[in-house]
Amino acid sequence: MGDAAGNIIGLYERFAAAWDKARGKNLFERAWLERFCALIPAGGKILDLGCGAGEPIARYFIEAGYRVTGADSSPSMIALCRERFPDAEWIVADMRRLALDGRFDGILAWDSFFHLTHEDQAAMFPLFAKHAAQGAALMFTSGRDHGVAMGEFEGEPLFHASLDPGEYRRLLAENGFEAVAQVFNDPGCGGHSIWLARRA
Repeated sequence: MGDAAGNIIGLYERFAAAWDKARGKNLFERAWLERFCALIPAGGKILDLGCGAGEPIARYFIEAGYRVTGADSSPSMIALCRERFPDAEWIVADMRRLALDGRFDGILAWDSFFHLTHEDQAAMFPLFAKHAAQGAALMFTSGRDHGVAMGEFEGEPLFHASLDPGEYRRLLAENGFEAVAQVFNDPGCGGHSIWLARRA
């Protein structure tokens, strides 16, 4: 499992074009993005962790007037973002080691954070707090229970992991966040399990 987790960054870089082509652009996530944005001031700053190629989620934020900073470990993904949205800020970076100046009104880790190991996920919560302004929204996707789930992309193993829901709640609280909404396997959002929180 450790090798599969360590392969994530290389996998997305090798198959950036294939992933971008396969990524649905119909914005099935819209209802949750609207809930997230409802907690953020108009024109606020959003940090999109694991932004991929910027579509459709970063596009949604940009077109709604938010200032987006996208971070992804794949240079090829970030190159696509810069080509599509040259006025936004795009950073090649591993989210686990991100250290940006300033704070954000919203932090999103959609279908990205869950590729980290259990230990790395736990270590992300202080990093979320470090980059969150007072009252900032935080939204991420997870699994339903503690464990590891293996998928596949382009014939290679695709690692996913999740902590126990109680552990997520503890980590949120310890780092100054309050859960606002949480749904497991949301049928209206492609079966995603979603956490929406707000910094006190």
